[in-house]
Amino acid sequence: MYQICVSGAARGPSMKAGEDLAIAAGAAIASGGHALLTGATTGIAHIAATAYKKAGGSMSVGVSPAATKVEHVMKYRLPTEPFDVIIYTGMHYVGRDAFLINSADAVVSIGGRLGTMHEAMIAIETDTPIGFLEGAGGTGAEIKDVLKAAGREPNERIMFDHGPEELLARLTKLLEQEYARYKDLY
Repeated sequence: MYQICVSGAARGPSMKAGEDLAIAAGAAIASGGHALLTGATTGIAHIAATAYKKAGGSMSVGVSPAATKVEHVMKYRLPTEPFDVIIYTGMHYVGRDAFLINSADAVVSIGGRLGTMHEAMIAIETDTPIGFLEGAGGTGAEIKDVLKAAGREPNERIMFDHGPEELLARLTKLLEQEYARYKDLY
């Protein structure tokens, strides 16, 4: 079982455009027997987590920017369902993003706004495998240009696909190759 993060817009046009991708990604992660990590937020993360649980997923972990459940709900106005566990980091959004991505074996990014872009950049900088699901617009639609401007290119650890199942299969294959000698841990 790998820990797969789903990252995406909490609201806005790319959240609406990415809804079907988030549902399919959540279901595919559950079908693969993996744990789901999200930012314990609304939008794409919540949609993916709901689909994950509906598909029989066993461990949906939300990583909150808040220090407590009360702060999570009252200050940040974030949901507590459908997460099996919420880790209250007290690190606000920027710190939460780093904690979340560094806890993931791989990331699936769908559309997005600045927070999603931040999570994607953390994944790229920490060499965490990341797959961008194309078709939701938002900051995800600009990643190739950002990579080009930064002198980087898509590679085996930075991938793009239109299909959630196909993208997850590619990420899983990469993780299986990378962690083959540690298979007893996974």
